[in-house]
Amino acid sequence: MKRARLILPILSLAILAITARLMPGLRVIDDSYITFRYARNLLAGQGFAYNPGETVLGTTTPLYTLLMAALASFTGGVHANFPLLAAIVNALADAGVCILLWKIGQRLSLPLAGLTSALLWAIAPYSVTFAIGGLETSLYVFLLTTTAWAYLQKHRRLTALAASLALLTRPDAILLLGPIALDRLIRALRSPQKSEPLQPAEVFIAILPVLFWYGFAWLYFGSPFPHSVQAKLAAYRLPPNEALIRLIQHYATPFLEQNTFSTRWVAIGIWLYPFLYFIGARRIIRSTPRLWGWLLYPWLYFAAFTLPNPLIFRWYLTPPLPVYFFGILAGLETILAPVFKPTSMSWRRRVATALFITLPILSMLTGWELHPDHGPDRPAPTMAWFKLELLYDQAAHLIAPFLTPNSVLAAGDVGVLGYQTPARILDTVGLNSAQSLNYYPLDPRYYVITYAIAPDLILDEHPDWVVFLEVYGRKSLLQDERFLSQYTLYHKFETDIYDSDGLLIYRCNNCPASQPQP
Repeated sequence: MKRARLILPILSLAILAITARLMPGLRVIDDSYITFRYARNLLAGQGFAYNPGETVLGTTTPLYTLLMAALASFTGGVHANFPLLAAIVNALADAGVCILLWKIGQRLSLPLAGLTSALLWAIAPYSVTFAIGGLETSLYVFLLTTTAWAYLQKHRRLTALAASLALLTRPDAILLLGPIALDRLIRALRSPQKSEPLQPAEVFIAILPVLFWYGFAWLYFGSPFPHSVQAKLAAYRLPPNEALIRLIQHYATPFLEQNTFSTRWVAIGIWLYPFLYFIGARRIIRSTPRLWGWLLYPWLYFAAFTLPNPLIFRWYLTPPLPVYFFGILAGLETILAPVFKPTSMSWRRRVATALFITLPILSMLTGWELHPDHGPDRPAPTMAWFKLELLYDQAAHLIAPFLTPNSVLAAGDVGVLGYQTPARILDTVGLNSAQSLNYYPLDPRYYVITYAIAPDLILDEHPDWVVFLEVYGRKSLLQDERFLSQYTLYHKFETDIYDSDGLLIYRCNNCPASQPQP
């Protein structure tokens, strides 16, 4: 009976999480295809490179890339279905996060906070969208949560392993791992009975994989730091405090309250949720001080992504959510503790428990739609939007007969185009093309939105094809007589995405590689 009580919730949470990711079908995000192309080139013997022969570290997730390559080697090699592999890995990882949140709640005597956090993560659009979108987010959050749970349980070697793998999945894992490492060091140094001494094995497990990767990256790429980070900061132009405003909105509406109460809820949520989080964190730290690093993580994350003011992509908003859910609900469970006591009237206890669990879940479900207007006609999160990726897929198939591995295709969004064509890609943002950085920051007069293509980059590199949303080139390429004299519009896909007047395909007038292939 005891084993059944343990297995039933674990199975139920896993089934719910996996079902919520199977139901919408694949809705793959452009950036995921960048990882898949790296993995495919690796399997093809072309090295850890986006373009064969170009050693540029354009991915921030080496572990996920290597994992995709490893799994593909058993399921079709270079012809493997990488999006499906990613979706399976992500569904299992998110199921693991749900189970760990529930177990943390049990361990901290906060059962409702743990269970509700787990249920929320199972259906949260911010988790489901990027799981079915093929990104590394699910695996990353699983490793972060595993690190926190293992540290709570004093599983030192598991903590070290999960921490090391999390850092290899995304470098910003240091925002959680730094405080946990500091707490571990303090405990090892000040413990009178030396009950928590640092063990050589845990240090070895934590450091060796990271040293191996960063050593390899330094020798292979010339730097251990992803080229894409520098490129995004240079190429995108945002108003001051854009990231701050976006993160404030996000932290004020963790359960998607804006869908019910409009954005006016932000004025309430920005005070209510930090207050509840503080109450919950104080209770947890008083009983279990070693978790202070985990509880600090959402706020370190907030600061780290606010100060440099980067462009906040949707998936940047996901990693702090599990602990943020847990902290808020822990605060609420603490405040309502008298109602949940066994001495409280049973009907009041049952009603309060039902409301505690169902209200945030119902709020979260407002982020789903039964019949999306594109992609598979299945229930899916509203934010699982991939219209642009579908357009790029059409563009890739349209020009595929013209392309060989020697063709050069320039684009700002390179994921789908790079995955679906054999061409060498000139990444005009610079994530995977080192030469692009020489042209940014770009003169502000070229921008209509956050990004614009540098005309001199295209004219100097002279690619065979250029594919871009009209808004990316409205004040740059499309106003440059040099470009217009050397390139001809081949096709226009009608779209108003980002207020653009179509997705444009331009062909070089005098490039042999832009002519049809036999």
